[in-house]
Formats: sequence, C-alpha cells, structure tokens
Amino acid sequence: QVQLVESGGGLVQAGGSLRLSCAASGSTFSDNAIVWHRQPPGKQREWLGRIFSDGSTIYADSVKGRFTIFRDSAKNTVYLQMNSLKPEDTAVYYCYTPHGNVWGRGTQVTVSS
Repeated sequence: QVQLVESGGGLVQAGGSLRLSCAASGSTFSDNAIVWHRQPPGKQREWLGRIFSDGSTIYADSVKGRFTIFRDSAKNTVYLQMNSLKPEDTAVYYCYTPHGNVWGRGTQVTVSS
C-alpha cells in the first residue's frame, strides 16, 4: 500500500517561493501519476496539476507559469515548486496518487501580504 507524506509548507511573504515535497513509501513512483491539490480556508479542494509516469505535466490555469511539478525517482519524491506566491495561494496542499487512491495528510502554506 502506497503512503504519501507532504512536507515543506510554512509561512512566506507574497512574491516568495516554497518547494513542497511528496514522499512515497510502499511503492515506487516510476509508474505512478501524482496529482497536487490544495484547499484554501473555507473553500473546496482545487486541482493544481499532475505529473504522469513519463514525466510530462499539466497545470491548472491559476498556477500555470508559477508552479512546477517534478520528480526525483531516486528519492521516490515528487516536488511542487511554487514561485511568485500570492496571498490567495494560502491553503493546505495535498498530493494524491490514483494508484491505490491514496492521499497525503497535507501541508499548510500561508502567504502573507
């Protein structure tokens, strides 16, 4: 059974950057797609982007050009690089894999103005 653990969240000023990690155990990422979501306070969960098993990526319009998803297969970890952060990016960020329908517990990102 795959387990996912997010890390790297924190408090950052607007315009700053953060890199989130999604570490997998119990399986390897090489054949698995990984999806990033976020849930702002009081709002529904939002799809951000996906990395496919071949390394290709797609992104939501709201983060395209600012966020980048990439993987380090040797570390069994997928990253979400977030640049030019805005206060509206404040949310709990989750990674998910359709391989086993597994969610991580999330990591909080707070962007101050």
